[in-house]
Amino acid sequence: MPILCVGSVAVDSVETPFGKAERVLGGSAVFFTAAATVFNPVEVVGVVGDDYPLDALGFMAARGADLSGIERKSGESFFWSGRYHYDLNTRDTLETRLGVFADFRPRIPEPFRTSRFVFLGNIHPTLQHEVLDQVDAPELVACDTMNYWIEGNRKELVSLLERVDILLVNDAEVRQLADEPNLLKASRWIRERGPEIVVVKKGEHGAILFADGWVFFAPGYPLEKVFDPTGAGDAFAGGFLGYLARTRALSPDDLRRAMMFGSATGSYAVERFSVDRFRTLEAADVMQRVQEFREMTAFETHVEVRKNG
Repeated sequence: MPILCVGSVAVDSVETPFGKAERVLGGSAVFFTAAATVFNPVEVVGVVGDDYPLDALGFMAARGADLSGIERKSGESFFWSGRYHYDLNTRDTLETRLGVFADFRPRIPEPFRTSRFVFLGNIHPTLQHEVLDQVDAPELVACDTMNYWIEGNRKELVSLLERVDILLVNDAEVRQLADEPNLLKASRWIRERGPEIVVVKKGEHGAILFADGWVFFAPGYPLEKVFDPTGAGDAFAGGFLGYLARTRALSPDDLRRAMMFGSATGSYAVERFSVDRFRTLEAADVMQRVQEFREMTAFETHVEVRKNG
């Protein structure tokens, strides 16, 4: 069953202490789809200008991505340029040009409207509402957002939470949305407003899943070489939802496993610029990294503890 993904399809220019990439593939929908199609087909809805190299997305189409929902309009594609600091946890946005994305109104093709799994990429909350208005009773809706929408469109975003099953945000965003510094309390505030699951992404430090009565932590994968963290959060979401869509199961154990698959795909995203690492990535590669996670985190608990004296 394909995942419906609605988000940005962009062109990025990225500079890090370890290299530079000019006008490469970017955008939330692109990173999500590159990761998710390792496991499951994806139906993509977005907009590009007449300058966008759609042929460069062919590797995703070969793995089951349906790109027919990407509109091409006259004008410039969404462009973002940024420079990362040495620790790669902070970056400076050098330039943002919305281009045709400024007038993006998602139109879900009729065949896509029966999708059971929906990922709402980081776009205006009003547009996320419009997507859900066009979809027929999905089983699972996952949503991403950012500080810009939290600051400027809080009312629409809080209203959207009522229609979302899983919210994926970073640690700064969950604190900002709930106006609460404690992650546990902040996630509870959000869950009380709709989502049953809150996934807090913490970059190289992994991610935490908060649910009703239980919490699960997925560590970040230790890498010797990190080139570009752009899109790692969307790649995490792609692996996470790609696994869930493939298994069609949502038990706590399935969600825990999905977290590890998300952490694995997120780690692959940073190994090269743009989505280049996903061009040759296979499910067996991800499975190998998930197995390494298992070995790194396994330990025994049947140790006898004696009282002093």
